[in-house]
Amino acid sequence: MRQLFPVTDQTPDAEAAKDTQWSLHELADAYAYPSTDGPWLRANMVSSLDGAGQHEGRSQPLSSETDMRVFGTLRALADVIVVGAETVRLEGYRPARARAEFAARREAAGQGPVAAIAVVTASLDLDFSLPLFASPLVPTLVLTGAAADPERIREAERGGAEVVVAGDGPGVEPERAVRALAERGFRRLLTEGGPRLLGQFVAAGVLDELCLTVSPTLTAGDAQRIAGGPPVQVPQRFTLTSLLEDAGFLYTRYRRI
Repeated sequence: MRQLFPVTDQTPDAEAAKDTQWSLHELADAYAYPSTDGPWLRANMVSSLDGAGQHEGRSQPLSSETDMRVFGTLRALADVIVVGAETVRLEGYRPARARAEFAARREAAGQGPVAAIAVVTASLDLDFSLPLFASPLVPTLVLTGAAADPERIREAERGGAEVVVAGDGPGVEPERAVRALAERGFRRLLTEGGPRLLGQFVAAGVLDELCLTVSPTLTAGDAQRIAGGPPVQVPQRFTLTSLLEDAGFLYTRYRRI
């Protein structure tokens, strides 16, 4: 892996960097959350060269070993991982696992052993007997609206989830979701999608940072982009803050201007 931006006199050429693998601590330093007074919402997504955010409904075929190391590092830095219910179902989400490599870093940052998972759902159509709800190291949160089915809420709570109301209707309002999580001490937020949830965060103007892996693959087809839903009135501008490269994969970081 090599850093292409910001450029320094230490940036190696492609041949010199070919067999260089960054340590997890180097990755953690590179992806450290900024110091802010309020919450910081970061998204981590992968896209093919032709704009596909998935292949056959899953992101894994676009990924790589290094991309998964970045994925694990971003999870280890977060207080909470926010994910849509459809992604939970499609990707087979499990609880975050504690990793000894990050234990001291998390303790020094005042964090628990692992990030909590927060599932965004209007219908609460989830299997609450799954390990994500039944056996996490820290309770899984379910974000829903005030008009959600009361019986499904009770079922979620019986399954061990903590239900958080973040909307006046059946669904979740992105601004209220971010605020509700921050009120519970979760300031370092990470979302892994899916595309519909990321689109909602973009439309609401609450996304602070996008970590986008550009995969050197072409998929064709009609796969979703990384963000879906209605378009914003005016395209939002982000600025490039970091660019890493490994085996043709580009690991970008963009911050909202």
